[in-house]
Amino acid sequence: MIMEVLHSFQGQFVNILILLFEFMGIIVIGIAGCRGIIDYVQKSPKIRLNLAKGMALGLEFKLGSEILRTVIIREMSEILLVGAIIVLRAALTFLIHWEIKVEEEATIKETAQAPNPQ
Repeated sequence: MIMEVLHSFQGQFVNILILLFEFMGIIVIGIAGCRGIIDYVQKSPKIRLNLAKGMALGLEFKLGSEILRTVIIREMSEILLVGAIIVLRAALTFLIHWEIKVEEEATIKETAQAPNPQ
């Protein structure tokens, strides 16, 4: 009896956390997109870097929700689905982090090559 109540509470608590992480990921990606539009209008040279960082952070929140989702899995088909989602989101996060690194290196190279007005 007590174990059933605790198991039910755990499932509800994890579901709330999953929704919170999903919502935070959506908010972060939305804010990054709006910031990207503003940077585009202002012709900011760091538009790609800022947008990629925002997307990476948002995806990390979404990945966290998928990891939490593994706690409440009951069937093998759910494990496969969640595993595929985790692999896809991890790959996207890896690619975005790689793009951030390349963009930061390009920015540093451009700054180093710019003539110093003295």
